Amino acid sequence: MSTTPAVRVTGLRVRRGRAEVIHGLDLEIPRGSLTGLLGPSGSGKTTLLRSIVGVQRIASGTVTVLDEPAGARIQRGRIGYVTQSASVYDDLTVRQNLRYFATMVGAPRSDIDRVIEQTDLGGEADRLAGALSGGQRSRASLAAALLGSPPLLLLDEPTVGLDPVLRSDLWGIFRRLAADGATLIVSSHVMDEATRCDRLLLLRDGSLLADVTPAELLSSTGTTDAEEAFLTLIRRSERRAS
Repeated sequence: MSTTPAVRVTGLRVRRGRAEVIHGLDLEIPRGSLTGLLGPSGSGKTTLLRSIVGVQRIASGTVTVLDEPAGARIQRGRIGYVTQSASVYDDLTVRQNLRYFATMVGAPRSDIDRVIEQTDLGGEADRLAGALSGGQRSRASLAAALLGSPPLLLLDEPTVGLDPVLRSDLWGIFRRLAADGATLIVSSHVMDEATRCDRLLLLRDGSLLADVTPAELLSSTGTTDAEEAFLTLIRRSERRAS
């Protein structure tokens, strides 16, 4: 197994119109880790994920993914990307969706049963995606991203709008995938999800406030919960800037 980071970002700058939305970002994400990308809406989480996938136009800097440039042809099939919106067709069943996506990524048909089992969708496999609950649709989108066993999974706000039980179920799936060797980057603006991660990247206004473990976050801020810790880091950064 390679010991190089799964993702290395160096000097990343992204502009949207005249405004710079990512400001010279530097970070590394180790292989086999479950990394939380946390921050409020508008902090740059989705832009960073799109940069890692290779679909975001960047102003400067480099993004290296699994030892190759982001967006390189070789990356196809090596990255599973789950966007904020469900990526399944409502007029197809879960299984039909997965057959279609398996064909698109060149995954074997045997993968369909595997990802259905991994995402606990056995009871919904033959239901139309349009008839699923929000949590089931999120799991169906995740199942599609797992086809072909990509070593890197990028999940953009996968638990948004879900109740605590469904959120817990999804995080259980993420943890099992990481235990099996996959590298996961999960974005969220729900601070209490920080404790479920191996490592945390805290973003605000396109800048990295912290790259720490959950324990280090609480220890360095002298707080007892992730939300208060994040607010403490914001106040510190504002004092330095003033």
